[in-house]
Amino acid sequence: MVSRVLVPVDDSEMAMRALRHALDAFPDADITVLHVSGGPSPMMGAAADLALSDDFEEAAAERAEDALDRARAVAAEFGADIDTDVRVGHPARIIVDAAEDFDVVVLGSHSGTLSERLFVGNVAEKVVRRSPVPVTVVR
Repeated sequence: MVSRVLVPVDDSEMAMRALRHALDAFPDADITVLHVSGGPSPMMGAAADLALSDDFEEAAAERAEDALDRARAVAAEFGADIDTDVRVGHPARIIVDAAEDFDVVVLGSHSGTLSERLFVGNVAEKVVRRSPVPVTVVR
């Protein structure tokens, strides 16, 4: 029986589809929506504002707010409550580490721009290969 579901989200439509699937497939489960803000890296990119902020965690929470607000709106469509979590780091690693506390992970097959997917790699693929629990990938 699935009682705890992890749904990693960014602000993409694919992530919201994954959340809808989780809410539909596991209506009695506790669902946690996880937003991972990429940590500072040599390539920086979108994480530059985090690295330069005075309060790293607060900046990550602010960056996540739009995605989490969308997730709450999706959950409201189902009359469901969700828990939310914000973490900073490499998305695939953070998701795999977090998955240890859940029965299943449900995530979108891709997100971001083509250049982000080529540079960063496919997070969904990495999660599927490394997750300690079953993973459902939604297209």
